[in-house]
Amino acid sequence: MTPARLATVTVGDDHGVFAMRRVGREVAAALGMSEQDQIRVATALSELGREIVIEREAGMLVTFALDVGDLVVEIGFPEDLGGHNSGGVVMARRLMDVVDSARPGRVVMRKRLPGGASTLSIAQVRAVVDALAPASTIDELRQQNHELASTLEAVRQLNAELEETNRGVMALYNQLSAELEETNRGVVALYAELDEKSMQLREASDAKNRFWATVSHELRTPLNSIIGLVRLLTGPGGEPLGEEQARQVELIGSSAETLLALVGELLDIGKAESGRLDPQLTTVDLVTLCERLRMTIWPARGTERVTLSVRVPPPPFTTLADEAMLTRILRNLLANSLKFTQEGEVVLEVARDTAAGETVFTVTDTGIGIPAEHLERVFEEFYQVPGPAQTRAKGTGLGLPYARRLAQAMGGTLRLDSTVGEGTRAVLRLPHEPDDVPVVRRILLADDDEDFRAGVRRMLVGFAEHIDEAPDGAAALAVMAATPPDLVLLDLMMPGLDGTAVMQRMAEDEWLRGVPVIVVTLADAHRHPERAEAVLGKQGLRRDVLLGAIRRALGARDE
Repeated sequence: MTPARLATVTVGDDHGVFAMRRVGREVAAALGMSEQDQIRVATALSELGREIVIEREAGMLVTFALDVGDLVVEIGFPEDLGGHNSGGVVMARRLMDVVDSARPGRVVMRKRLPGGASTLSIAQVRAVVDALAPASTIDELRQQNHELASTLEAVRQLNAELEETNRGVMALYNQLSAELEETNRGVVALYAELDEKSMQLREASDAKNRFWATVSHELRTPLNSIIGLVRLLTGPGGEPLGEEQARQVELIGSSAETLLALVGELLDIGKAESGRLDPQLTTVDLVTLCERLRMTIWPARGTERVTLSVRVPPPPFTTLADEAMLTRILRNLLANSLKFTQEGEVVLEVARDTAAGETVFTVTDTGIGIPAEHLERVFEEFYQVPGPAQTRAKGTGLGLPYARRLAQAMGGTLRLDSTVGEGTRAVLRLPHEPDDVPVVRRILLADDDEDFRAGVRRMLVGFAEHIDEAPDGAAALAVMAATPPDLVLLDLMMPGLDGTAVMQRMAEDEWLRGVPVIVVTLADAHRHPERAEAVLGKQGLRRDVLLGAIRRALGARDE
């Protein structure tokens, strides 16, 4: 659609520039533009007129038109003037919505009309322009002064609005600062309360462990005395007892032995909870160990209706473990299977999971099974699955929890799966390092959780030659400064200097920036810091996953 022409002005001197400015202002007013937009149109025209007519002494032809909601101003001048990016054009671009100066000798400016603009027809706008009386230079200067005063008033109002906004922002800032300060005080108080509660819990735990240890030792002496007296009464050197007397004395001895076993398990659980289980890892001959277990358990537990089988690869078949702890775990699992299997078989099978780097011990039975909702609860202290079979079978509910703690102490896992009426399978997995795996010389473990550090340290036994530890970021940097490690296992959430700050300090140190870092954290494990080679979650961390991440990190460094 062709734009509708509203007016045309020929400009040849400074009086023409004043007239062009006046026509532009009046056209903008007739089309319903605001006073500020009227001033913008007039100023853009006067800047271009001053540059072309007064400074370059050339003529201009200015055409005003209406085009689909836009005021269009086209300015024609001699092509040899150039200057499509002159000062006047630059100023016009600041005042108008669109300025096109690409074609030589032509500048086209557009200004959008506001919503609800004047409803005057094109003919009426033309009539307004044609009715304009000639104005003197003084009149035009007076009008410009009026426009300047109006602009200054608008600026003053805008400045007042900005000052009011600033006062509101400052008030909001002060309010937020006060709230943040109050929140910080609350957080500090909460941390202090948490520290106090943690200390109370540690003290209560220490008191409980001391109680268990004291009571266990105090109970063992009289129980051993009772058992010794019962053996004297029922042994070959004692006086003959009646049938009922013998039965009651044997009941006393059996109860005393049960109590003694319970006391022993309580003492072991206390050691496990206090972190005093320190596995002594050695190379264990699994063929000899499993055969010894079969020979000692079967005569005491076996029946004609249940068979006990052991399946172990031919010698030499070894693994790195604490032999005493491993024996206790397997004896407990086999004893449980034999206790709850009325007929069928109990099988102990040992195999190597090369992909996971683990030795796998599987105890399978054809017993009564365990309901799915109780599979994890049986690892709670003193918990026993309700039912008639559990009533008949003697037990304390401490065997499986203790077995799992022993497995974890050696860096392994113990899990059960079962089907009611068909049997149960217990799977013990212990880490195994093949002989051809290179040993890492030194690893730094930086974490404020002492129990977690102990667990990771056990996972690294036999894999890392030296394991340095640090409870916070500052200590970690001090250890690295003294002896740079081959790799760092780093927690993000540590008191004082956190893990992110430690990685930043390492990046700034020419000796440490090349040391690979693996983040092991309870925080978002999907958030991958740029400096970290890998991010592992603490929850359920497995040894094979940890060692795999270490191998990949060291391999990436060497590439």
